[in-house]
Amino acid sequence: MLGLVWATLGTRAFRVIAIPLCLLFFMVPFPNFIYNSLSSKLQLLSSEIGVMVIRAFGIGVFLEGNVIDLGSYKLQVIEACNGLRYLFPLMTLGVIVGYFYHAAMWKRVLVFVSTVPITILMNSFRIGVIGVMVEYWGQGMAEGFLHDFEGWAIFMVCFAILFFEMWLLMRLSNDRRPLREVFGIDPPLPVPAGASFQARPVSPPAVAVLVLTLLTLIPGLTLPKRTEVPPQRASFTDFPVQVAEWKGRVGKLETIYLDALKLSDYALIDYTNAKGEVVNFYSAYYESQRKGQSAHSPKSCLPGGGWVMEQFGQRAVEGVTMEGAPLMVNRVVIAQGQSRQLVYYWFQQRGRVITNEYLVKWFVFWDGLTKNRSDGALVRLVAPLREGEDVAHADELMRDFVANVADQLPRFIPN
Repeated sequence: MLGLVWATLGTRAFRVIAIPLCLLFFMVPFPNFIYNSLSSKLQLLSSEIGVMVIRAFGIGVFLEGNVIDLGSYKLQVIEACNGLRYLFPLMTLGVIVGYFYHAAMWKRVLVFVSTVPITILMNSFRIGVIGVMVEYWGQGMAEGFLHDFEGWAIFMVCFAILFFEMWLLMRLSNDRRPLREVFGIDPPLPVPAGASFQARPVSPPAVAVLVLTLLTLIPGLTLPKRTEVPPQRASFTDFPVQVAEWKGRVGKLETIYLDALKLSDYALIDYTNAKGEVVNFYSAYYESQRKGQSAHSPKSCLPGGGWVMEQFGQRAVEGVTMEGAPLMVNRVVIAQGQSRQLVYYWFQQRGRVITNEYLVKWFVFWDGLTKNRSDGALVRLVAPLREGEDVAHADELMRDFVANVADQLPRFIPN
């Protein structure tokens, strides 16, 4: 669109309408893995500030990750409450407001940039207010129409704050113009009487851009639609609960997590050996990762549960091979209060074992283009660390478990 307008109207006219045209960029959503990373960080920040608001009213509250525990009710700051649903439209409005703000450039940029802290603080305030209302008037304050209305009302307050900010900036700089003059849409000037008009000829660059666009568009419309065909695989319901000396107990994910993860199949099993040592096995499989469904990285999800990463790195699991190569895993030591855990995780995707989240996205694109496939899975293992236990012992425990379970995975995660 930008290229067509530039080639057709020329540079001088393009400069006049460049900002309105650039609003089109706000139509493009972030890649899912970037969105998830931003979402998890904003959820944590909103939860922390929201708890500060609740405590300011003298209410006892406990925060664990994204869960605000009021005693009688647990308020979960889920993905829908992360503030991004405020941030993206408010940033768009920030561009529009800055565009019509008749002031110095630094003031216009400041108005736009301020949409980020305004969104975070007001969303956190909304969460805090919901917590206070739940404490005094019951759980209905956090659900249904009232919950949605609060979101709308807070967004309108954010919009009003932008106008107050413009007014304040003018007063601080001794600019006494009224706000309706500072922020105004000027109608176009009337055409002078007797003005002559001349048709602008179609330029060669405009013709070239149009031809290239058609050459791209026509094949895209005429070629048959590409349809992914997921490979044959066994369901995780058949995953063995007895692996060598390890005996498993199958668990289930709550609906709220299934709705957020959007996975196709999963396994959640606690395995125990003869000594009573436990390893939690979790794997989430996706038939397709093209439409936003993709494995959520533990690097983003673990902090949401209140866990702090003490150590993070990659390690080859000694004596274990996967897809014809030594198995490389992400190794994480996490802590929450006095509790500590060792976590191994990797992404098993169409014959590859990958530890880098960004590389996973590249191969989803590449294999979608060359193999018409984007299926894949996350595999995560967790071993609790007993008080005073050496992490090296947990590493040895993990190595023993992985050595026994690795041969089982190809049936459920096809290469």
